[in-house]
Amino acid sequence: MNSFGGAPESRPGDLSLQPHMLARRTIALVLAGGRGSRLKQLTDSRAKPAVYFGGKFRIVDFALSNCVNSGIRRIGVVTQYKSHSLLRHLQRGWSFLRAELNEMVDLMPAQQRVDEEHWYRGTADAVYQNLDIIRSANPSYIVVLAGDHVYKMDYSVMLRDHVASGRPCTVGCIEVPRREAHAFGVMAVDEQRAITAFVEKPADPPPMPGRHDTSLCSMGIYVFDADYLYRLLDEDLADPKSEHDFGKNVIPKVVSEGRALAHPFSMSCIANGDVHYWRDVGTIDAFWSANLDLASITPELDIYDTNWPIWTSQRQLPPAKFIPDRTGMHGMTVNTMVSGGCIVSGSHVSNSVLFSEVRVHSFCFIDQAVILPGVTVGSRSRLKKVVIDRGCRIPDGMVIGEDPQADAQRFERTDSGVVLVTRSMLEKLQARQDPLKDSA
Repeated sequence: MNSFGGAPESRPGDLSLQPHMLARRTIALVLAGGRGSRLKQLTDSRAKPAVYFGGKFRIVDFALSNCVNSGIRRIGVVTQYKSHSLLRHLQRGWSFLRAELNEMVDLMPAQQRVDEEHWYRGTADAVYQNLDIIRSANPSYIVVLAGDHVYKMDYSVMLRDHVASGRPCTVGCIEVPRREAHAFGVMAVDEQRAITAFVEKPADPPPMPGRHDTSLCSMGIYVFDADYLYRLLDEDLADPKSEHDFGKNVIPKVVSEGRALAHPFSMSCIANGDVHYWRDVGTIDAFWSANLDLASITPELDIYDTNWPIWTSQRQLPPAKFIPDRTGMHGMTVNTMVSGGCIVSGSHVSNSVLFSEVRVHSFCFIDQAVILPGVTVGSRSRLKKVVIDRGCRIPDGMVIGEDPQADAQRFERTDSGVVLVTRSMLEKLQARQDPLKDSA
């Protein structure tokens, strides 16, 4: 094996380590069943992987695009919580893979394999309940992925590293400053990247060898030899004390057996210059910030890279249009990403992301806003530091983001001042303002 941090050494003529050959013998399982409760009302009607991101995408599109771009075209998406929006998106946007070419995006709702009372009890159980489907694909390797993170990564590089190591399990790890690693599950590793311990949220995170200011934290990305994973899941099911979770049960067991390899994200990241971008957009603040970064002059995540495209479901929409207000005056748009089908009438829009079919009427001032599809913003509205959920109709003259007390009473406001607005919040506000209409 190579020294720490390097890629596996190539062996001339060894086709078994060629990325395209490994990808053909692999199936990827995207765990997309979680609610993401820290996103508050944004996940009331959809699972976290189905949440909109980046003007036209869903969060799950990043893991799926990584698979396709890496050459892994046999993909299972494991669903559970309020999956209708996610399933509809997958059916519309990911049906281009061809079964006759041994390609698929297979939807895997809970099979109730254990008994008729249990849905998925944990991430490991979610895989176990679909073992019949997985075995029928006869993979040599299984890649397990979280479907709720935003990043670009070449899984074929991780696969090659996994096979070259000779170990039956590889854990994807992100390099985190040691002073911040206490919030993660941290891997202690030796010089050959063998994982010697897995510590959950340690007070004193173990450093990487030779890099005492950096720790390796689990990304929730795993590569297994298929037969080894089958055995692990059978043993996990038989353990009455197990929570049937990869991070809590399965990976610690593999580490205790001395059979796990750490794969640093920097080895396979599709980087934007020196930036190795990975985000868990699991809070309103993180979601808002990551979206607005895309509208900045030099965003950390490059979604314009045609060599590593992000695939998604796309409707046939007309181009965005900017028109004068009712008096004939033109507005201004600065550092803003505007998607297809949008119409902005003579308003000031800055540092914002407008998803598809957003309509902004005249005389509005919008700043630091993430506005999801199908939103209508009434004339003379002022919006600042907001996330507006899909389909909202902002009344004429509404002001959000200027009065913290009023925002907290009407909507969901974070400690840092980001305000989430949903249709149900607006309907309740309207009912309070017009009680006679509500009673009628």
